[in-house]
Amino acid sequence: MTALTEAGLSPVALDLRDASGPGVLFFNEINQNLFELLRQLSSNGLVRVLAVALSSRALARGDVWRLLQAGASDAFAWDHSSTPAREVVARLERWVSVDKLLNSPLVKNNLIGESANWRLALRQIVEVARFSDASILIMGESGTGKELVARLIHTLDMRSRKRELVTVDCTAIMPELSGSEFFGHERGSYTGAVTAREGAFALANEGTIFLDEIGELSLGLQAELLRVIQERMFKPVGSNKWTQTNFRLICATNRDLQKEEAQGNFRRDFYHRIASWTIRLPALRERPGDIVPLVSYFIKQLSPDREPPELDIAVAEYLFTRKYPGNVRELKQTVTRIVNRHVGPGPITVGDIIEADRPVAAETLLSWPDESFEVAIKRALAFDVGLKQIGIAAAETAIRIALNDAGGNLQSAARKLGVTDRALQLRRATPRL
Repeated sequence: MTALTEAGLSPVALDLRDASGPGVLFFNEINQNLFELLRQLSSNGLVRVLAVALSSRALARGDVWRLLQAGASDAFAWDHSSTPAREVVARLERWVSVDKLLNSPLVKNNLIGESANWRLALRQIVEVARFSDASILIMGESGTGKELVARLIHTLDMRSRKRELVTVDCTAIMPELSGSEFFGHERGSYTGAVTAREGAFALANEGTIFLDEIGELSLGLQAELLRVIQERMFKPVGSNKWTQTNFRLICATNRDLQKEEAQGNFRRDFYHRIASWTIRLPALRERPGDIVPLVSYFIKQLSPDREPPELDIAVAEYLFTRKYPGNVRELKQTVTRIVNRHVGPGPITVGDIIEADRPVAAETLLSWPDESFEVAIKRALAFDVGLKQIGIAAAETAIRIALNDAGGNLQSAARKLGVTDRALQLRRATPRL
């Protein structure tokens, strides 16, 4: 405690009934209770917890990975260096800075969602955007928000002389004009080049270039881009002079580029140039808890001049259980069609769902324990989490969601959960180990 105080912290003892925010968990023995406590305190990785062994004797080589799997953001032994207190402070300061940005209006009002998968992806995005200049490869299915994330990365970039974000849609590049699109051209360099033109890499100088759907580039184009990405130099078409450029590179793809590489469709050297840091955006089916806030956000966007209409329970159930192969983009399009059809006061009802979108029969709606629920259970079993702990985690998650939906109102949350106010109070006050 003294060392932490001298390093600038004001440590307080852990209160399991009111544990919140990043913290440090000291331990002198690895056991199942420690892993369960980590899962509880970190909310399975959502809350930052630094696990510190009081001695290196208490931390075997493989234990650090088990601690990370249980939810720790980092783990080390107090005696692993001569400055452990300063290391603790440095990590906590970074985590607080990242989470402050994560919870800022800039992020929360543009990239909607509170699910664990989404929050963990956004946390990684915020950290690499603000605290590095690394080239970033964003992977994810179509409609998961890759362009929004690219814009956020550019906005969070702290370069003092930062200029614009330049976006290139690689699916729209014509091979015969690719040189001009990427590198520009000199006047008269080819038929129709009546004036000189700057290409994307020149426009992105001191800014950011975003190559969207880079997996669509041919092997030849990949080879052409390799030098400018590696050396930050290029020649405009028709010029003999090398031009210097300085940019941050962001790429996005809905393809598995490592699989494409193995099949000979993507250059290995090019992949490693663009993927200094890789981020995978979860599909909407992997974050079903975000459907409700996304629907609410889209309805407000589509109703700027009036009170946003509410949803009848049948419509809410339809939107929540419907499949969205096109992910968030498809969800937005579905909500847009519904809102455009809705007229008059009162809630949105099933008649506002256009005929082509309606389920064939009530049996086509999914039951609530869907694929994502099974994925979560499989993940818990893979980490050797027992049935009792799975039940506790499920109950605690349901309580947290109900309280959030009820704006912290205990009575409303208790009604939704089908328990008494007193039972819910006792549940929250009792440590679950």
